[in-house]
Amino acid sequence: MKTKMDLQIVLILIVVGLLAGVFSGMFGVGGGVVMVPIMVFALGYTQHQAQGTSLAVLAVPVTFFAAYTYHTTGEHPINFKYAFIIAICFVFGGYFGTKIAISISETLLKKIFSLLLIVVAIKMFFSK
Repeated sequence: MKTKMDLQIVLILIVVGLLAGVFSGMFGVGGGVVMVPIMVFALGYTQHQAQGTSLAVLAVPVTFFAAYTYHTTGEHPINFKYAFIIAICFVFGGYFGTKIAISISETLLKKIFSLLLIVVAIKMFFSK
């Protein structure tokens, strides 16, 4: 993992943030799909470090304005009651998921992560 923050690192971090933000706004994804792979390949993070950093970025203020924009269009209102229930469960799921992730090897974690992305991509590609 690169530790010195030089211009190259700052530019990579800016690109990571912008891509994650654009993808989050467009597709509802950003952390796992965009930030984690870039941090692993461009910054030399381990899978564990990249996932932890991604989680650290995804605090409520980061996504609030994107969600609010969807809600205020009128065409795509958000059911905030549903979102609240998901968020509460996300907290517990995130905690237990982290416990599992840190207990397995980075190699196995990368393979599971890769399979998840492949399965989701295939399912979405062939759905209506």
